[in-house]
Amino acid sequence: MRKGLPDYEMPPVIEVVCGILFEPIKALLGPHLGLLWEKYKPEYPICREVPPLTPVIENFNEPRPVDIHLSGVPPLPRIWFVHRENNGIIQIQRDRFLHNWKKAKPEDEYPRYPKVIKLFKDRLSKFELFLEENEFRSIEPLQYEMTYINHIPKGDGWVDMSNIGEVFPDFAFKVNKDRFLRGPEGINWRTSFTLPDQAGRMHVTIQYVKARDTGQPLLILNLTVRGIGNDKSSEGMWLWFDLAREWIVRGFADLTGEEVQKNIWKKKN
Repeated sequence: MRKGLPDYEMPPVIEVVCGILFEPIKALLGPHLGLLWEKYKPEYPICREVPPLTPVIENFNEPRPVDIHLSGVPPLPRIWFVHRENNGIIQIQRDRFLHNWKKAKPEDEYPRYPKVIKLFKDRLSKFELFLEENEFRSIEPLQYEMTYINHIPKGDGWVDMSNIGEVFPDFAFKVNKDRFLRGPEGINWRTSFTLPDQAGRMHVTIQYVKARDTGQPLLILNLTVRGIGNDKSSEGMWLWFDLAREWIVRGFADLTGEEVQKNIWKKKN
């Protein structure tokens, strides 16, 4: 029997995205999104247009994910409704609905999964009600997705690439006086793992970057789960998100070092 999920007092997560990809609603036009904004506007008073996301479907009969594209429909931008505290974004396009929680200020704390998934449920429910009120067809899900973005700044368990193994033990770089190559100048790694019963894949990336505003070196750990289970009911969807969250949390614990978990992120269990 598996232990309970690992938990941390100070997790390095700075953003969580929950989303659903669905059959394109071709009748959804720009003016409709203006009407939709009125429903969210009291909390999300800022509206932005950004390029649409290209859908990627996890396909287990192909060696790699397969892109699907809209055809015969004029392009519609992806619309962002931004929370008044700048710590939330609702993203909508013809075939996708996403909700982001993000850390807007240094003192912001991760509100934990139950609150994040409730925010997504509430915002999605409002979108579904709008579709019903305006006689659009209901959402036909193709895929769900969940992403956790973690920032690990220099000093939180690592100083340079030569001791990155303190944070990510699988990448321990052996340094000794006789070695020709010293520590690498960066890292850009990605891989994927298959969920049980082909319910999806977890994609993991680790990158070394410098923060735009401060120039501070960072390690960014992204964990994204995409897929859909056999049960495409509403209840099945929320069970899928619970499974995705479990994989992300256990995957994070597998990939990161025990000492940094205890000393920096204050692991509770």
